[in-house]
Amino acid sequence: MKKALLVLIFLASLTSFAQEATTYYLVRHAEKDRTDKTNSNPELTQKGMQRAVQWSQAFEYVDFDAVYSTNYKRTVSTAKPTAVTKNLEVQFYNPREPYSVDFRKATSGKTVLIVGHSDTTPQFVNAIIGEKKYPQIQDDNNSNLYVVTLVNNAITSIVLKID
Repeated sequence: MKKALLVLIFLASLTSFAQEATTYYLVRHAEKDRTDKTNSNPELTQKGMQRAVQWSQAFEYVDFDAVYSTNYKRTVSTAKPTAVTKNLEVQFYNPREPYSVDFRKATSGKTVLIVGHSDTTPQFVNAIIGEKKYPQIQDDNNSNLYVVTLVNNAITSIVLKID
């Protein structure tokens, strides 16, 4: 975890030197309650709530301008601790239209956290980078962190596993 935090700090410092850099940090929601298979909008488990707090701690040195989530309990609960520590409101995006023109305009030149799902998060990253590079996240994986930076015409992306 400490090694990953150092990488995050390094990535955040790089973007602060770039002019008009846009940086997206994308994560899947934390562990959800799976006890009721019919519940399509479950809460986080205790472990999931702990992971959401750990994300906020991992992002301590990242100056977010915005925090986005899908409108589901598990994603909002994952985004909320970071939003609270940054004095930001959780905003919603449509997972069926990742990286829309409106979203691009609203986030251009900003540093943004995006919380999604096992299928929508990699799709969102792929839409930003313009290629199908990242596959769907395994259902038991809640620890991927994707960082995408856009500076002028250059796009960089990385995926880290933070446990």
